[in-house]
Amino acid sequence: MTRQRPVEIITPPNVLKAKIGGAMPALDQRAIAKAEAALEKMSGQFAEWIKEELARLLEAWAAFEQNAGSPAAKSELHRRAHDLKGLAPTYGYPLVGRICATLCKLTGDEHGQISAPDRLLKAHVDAVKAAVLGKIKGADHPVGLALVAELEAQTKEIIAQQAAEAAAKEPPQQA
Repeated sequence: MTRQRPVEIITPPNVLKAKIGGAMPALDQRAIAKAEAALEKMSGQFAEWIKEELARLLEAWAAFEQNAGSPAAKSELHRRAHDLKGLAPTYGYPLVGRICATLCKLTGDEHGQISAPDRLLKAHVDAVKAAVLGKIKGADHPVGLALVAELEAQTKEIIAQQAAEAAAKEPPQQA
């Protein structure tokens, strides 16, 4: 058996404080209030904007279906879902944001290339459509929560199944 060297832990210096000039500056409460007021002024347009984002997602889904799930079409579907993931909560649709977060996982966000069944992808797109057109805004809407929970569970199951399949294909490591 070979002799191992002792472990040395090196902690790099934290130069962030030096770069920003010492302590973190306090948040300007007036600037925050001003931003919130500007957001409130625009809130009347949120309903129109979320419908535009939905139309873009539906176009991306149609292209995905037409092109038999081509990488480019899948990438565009992911991009549209990612946009909605971020915008939906701002527009007052937090459940749409959650649905799009799981759709992003299925189209290549944090788990790489997932081979999700088209029916599950379509279920996500249809859920977004139903939530937007049905004006399901609240994060505590009972039907919306049940739908999101089911989509998240199925997504988690697909990811776990494919991770297990990938691990089974890897050759065992020599000790």
